[in-house]
Amino acid sequence: MHLLESLRADHAELTAIRRDIHAHPELAFEEHRTAELVARHLESLGIETHRGVGKTGVVGVLRAGTSRRAIGLRADMDALPIQELNQFCHRSTHAGRMHACGHDGHTTLLLGAAGYLSRHPEFDGTVYFLFQPAEEGEGGAPEMIADGLFQRFPMDAVFGLHNWPGLPLGHVAVHRGPVMACADRFDIEIRGRGAHAAMPQQGIDPVLIGAQLVQALQSVVSRTKDPLDAAVLSVTQFHAGDAYNVIPETARIGGTVRAFYPEVRTQVEEAMGRICAGMGAAFGAQISFEYRRGYPPTINSVPEAEFCARVAAEVCGEHGVSVDPKPSMGAEDFAYFLQEKPGCYVWLGNGPGEGGCTLHNPHYDFNDEAIPYGVAYWVSLVRRWLEPV
Repeated sequence: MHLLESLRADHAELTAIRRDIHAHPELAFEEHRTAELVARHLESLGIETHRGVGKTGVVGVLRAGTSRRAIGLRADMDALPIQELNQFCHRSTHAGRMHACGHDGHTTLLLGAAGYLSRHPEFDGTVYFLFQPAEEGEGGAPEMIADGLFQRFPMDAVFGLHNWPGLPLGHVAVHRGPVMACADRFDIEIRGRGAHAAMPQQGIDPVLIGAQLVQALQSVVSRTKDPLDAAVLSVTQFHAGDAYNVIPETARIGGTVRAFYPEVRTQVEEAMGRICAGMGAAFGAQISFEYRRGYPPTINSVPEAEFCARVAAEVCGEHGVSVDPKPSMGAEDFAYFLQEKPGCYVWLGNGPGEGGCTLHNPHYDFNDEAIPYGVAYWVSLVRRWLEPV
């Protein structure tokens, strides 16, 4: 029997688990109920279980055979601060919290793989099931790393996945290189000199300077970096003044930068700093520039990505695997794991993205029909990586 078909026997149980997690969403580092559900399920399977890794993270350890080879599989557990607008029975029971990104599904897929592998340990080595907290902007991955994840659970490579609305059900997308961008933020304060709006010559107008600065910053992407290296610089905030007849003393600008490569990220930051310094000197204003680096780019290692593509083809067929589709300017803290270990982060088809079923949408819901494909992918990945020699 094909692995995918044999996994359908677990579909109803896993769907119930997924919907239970969906109904009880928990925000970053507050995943106490979810973590306990995960830990108890792993223990019921006879899997060695470690709680409190990176605050609310859980790690399961499953060994078979005698090999010292090891692989890590990661699922994120946290929800988003969004008010759910769905009306189905498993909608969120907590106001202002929702699994709007499918982490309930990711957790379920990994629990399903743990269950199957514990019953059918047809591999030689160690599997680490990494249930990570706080992916949504709070950095659960670096918290687990700081807690000694890779020292306590030494693995040769680490793998992750994310459901992807718009990618057909039963399909997997694999990138050989960048798959997600960095997510950086910047704040700029322009300090001029306030004056009466009818006597502008007596002041230094931060609004005028800010308007020119916003336009000048667009030259960073269009004229500073190589046009073949994608980046986004978006000014999303401009705050200045409170009265119609007063030139204010200060103006504040903020926004985000996205890039796929560390060197492009640095290039953008440095160019922004030069523009701010030059604009301040030109107008006689004081301009402070703060650039805060967030999640780094998520960059798959090529050998592991090609390995994952072969595994995905075993599950979905050659027609169901997309290699090197367009990456996303979104960000993902799995990037920190990939800075420590080789590995690959893939997209799992969640079906059509129309009708509000896009990520971070109040009408989103994980597609339960994707469960067998995700579990089969994890199981096949383990069996191939830890294939007896």
